[in-house]
Amino acid sequence: MSGGEVAGILVAVFWAILVSFLAVALVRLAQTLKATTKLVADVTEQAVPLLADASATVRSAQSQLDRVDAIASDVQEVTSNASALSTTVASTFGGPLVKVAAFGYGVRQAISRRTRDEDDRRTTAKPSRRTVIVGRAVPPARRTRRRRKD
Repeated sequence: MSGGEVAGILVAVFWAILVSFLAVALVRLAQTLKATTKLVADVTEQAVPLLADASATVRSAQSQLDRVDAIASDVQEVTSNASALSTTVASTFGGPLVKVAAFGYGVRQAISRRTRDEDDRRTTAKPSRRTVIVGRAVPPARRTRRRRKD
């Protein structure tokens, strides 16, 4: 065999080995692509119902938020109405009630002073008796007031 033939055989063997490696690599790549395709199909099969559920949940949450917003605005309106009513009641009845309370207090004070003055007059009209015991003065017995029952 000549040098050219040996070189041709070596090149052919090299190409055969290279093609074999490429064929093995292509077979493995095809298996990987098939597994990836199956995985993507499974994920899609499971993800579509999950996305539909998530979409329904988001819609439900949005409707609940709309309801809460309506309730909050109603509460704000009720609060402002209650505040206005409170202000109106305070301005309408506050002044007269204070005047009536002050008048009642004044009447009680006047009656209390009058009763005290009458008691003072009664006690000054009668002299107090004191008993003397060897240089010590003993105060008179205290009188108990009886209130009239009307």
